[in-house]
Amino acid sequence: MESAVGTRKRHSLRVLFVDDENSIAELMRSELPRMGHTATVRQSPSSAIEAIQKNVFDAAIIDLRMPGGSGWDVIDYLREHSPETVCVISTGHGDRDDAIRAIRMGAYDFLPKPVSLFEIGNVLDRIGEKKALENKNIALENRLQRVEGRSDLIGTSTPMLRVRKLIDKIAPTDSAVLILGETGTGKEMVARRVHEQSERRNEAFVAVNCGAIPENLVESEFFGHRKGAFTGADSNRAGLFEVANGGTLFLDELGELDKSMQVKLLRFLESGEVRRVGDNEPFHVDVRIVCATNRELQQMVAEGHFREDLFFRINTFEIYLPPLRERLDDIPKLALHLIARHLKRDVVTDDMLAPETVKLLQAHHWPGNVRELANVLEHACILSDGRTIQPEDLPRSITRGLPISNIATPTGMPGPGHAAPALSHMTVTDDQEPKTLRQMEEDMILRVLDKHQGDKPLAARELGIALKTLYNRLSQMGPHRYAG
Repeated sequence: MESAVGTRKRHSLRVLFVDDENSIAELMRSELPRMGHTATVRQSPSSAIEAIQKNVFDAAIIDLRMPGGSGWDVIDYLREHSPETVCVISTGHGDRDDAIRAIRMGAYDFLPKPVSLFEIGNVLDRIGEKKALENKNIALENRLQRVEGRSDLIGTSTPMLRVRKLIDKIAPTDSAVLILGETGTGKEMVARRVHEQSERRNEAFVAVNCGAIPENLVESEFFGHRKGAFTGADSNRAGLFEVANGGTLFLDELGELDKSMQVKLLRFLESGEVRRVGDNEPFHVDVRIVCATNRELQQMVAEGHFREDLFFRINTFEIYLPPLRERLDDIPKLALHLIARHLKRDVVTDDMLAPETVKLLQAHHWPGNVRELANVLEHACILSDGRTIQPEDLPRSITRGLPISNIATPTGMPGPGHAAPALSHMTVTDDQEPKTLRQMEEDMILRVLDKHQGDKPLAARELGIALKTLYNRLSQMGPHRYAG
């Protein structure tokens, strides 16, 4: 057999090789790992089926005629129990009828013996590309199910220029990245920007909210499972690490992971290997990890809630995303970008925002950051019917202090003949003492809960946080603020 050569990108596969000849079996035990694949070599149909019962394979290269059985038995078993495994037939006894039967049974390719290492390497490379494309499609479906904007980082303020510069330096590397920032600042957008400027840009970007997955399903979601691994596992399923193979996996709200999953994440970062729930053998995936949190991980480490060794592993590079109140100069351009997104236009002109409206937006403290600004502008776009947004189109949380006659109410807008309020009448006043950031966050949570009549799942969705995070915040408030 010749050496496998080629310049195409290699995708690591879990390969089952079935052939009764000792010399070929021994050769593939050494050569498949050299090609970058995980190899399981079996020399009989019965032992091959036993291997399939214990592990999930990406590809299977199967000899048709062996003592004690037929390769067709292995193919039949794969079709029923592991249909995602790509089958390749290799036999020295093949003829036209075998080739036709193999194709009808869904075989990916037919390799007549003697077969070279080059041919095996070539067919596995093509299967790897096929699997990578399937994973990208799964990742795309995952993205389409999420409400997300374009991965543009809007703003030229000093804090945002600092973020951009750091991304430019970090993105071309494969190092782990930790993105810090308050809820709603756009941490996923930064993660996506890191991916798009990396060498992995043409591979999958998979985003997962760690706090939104039930604790009993986290391991299965991350690493996948094989059929029958637990009640309800009625088919083999690839995990998010596997789907992101070759690309980037973004773990949002990392601080919500429990200690057992922190251990498993650390093990992956150290070995690059994952194991589906119910599988016996681990396999290698090539994934860049980008994490994000709005929690103080160092404080969680000190309190024993987060592993110190994991913290150091994920914190090779740290990007701090500033809250909106620290970059008020970015609000005009950011607001126009969000308006264009809501109206499904590429751009909108500056006159979509009245000057008085801009001043009010820049006077607000934005506890919900960019996510809150997006909700405010969606509200305003609806009331303005797509025309210039005036102060009276903004929700009451922004216009607090305006004369009541100038603010839209649930029963109507200012009638005909009412001119837009003069800027001198639009000062924002608040007789209360200045509030801390935590108090402003609590106020916002309570307002959204009140809006949804105490429905916590709906409130968490609007706030952009995990339901578990919302319960934590309410618990921290205590009965003096929340008794629901």
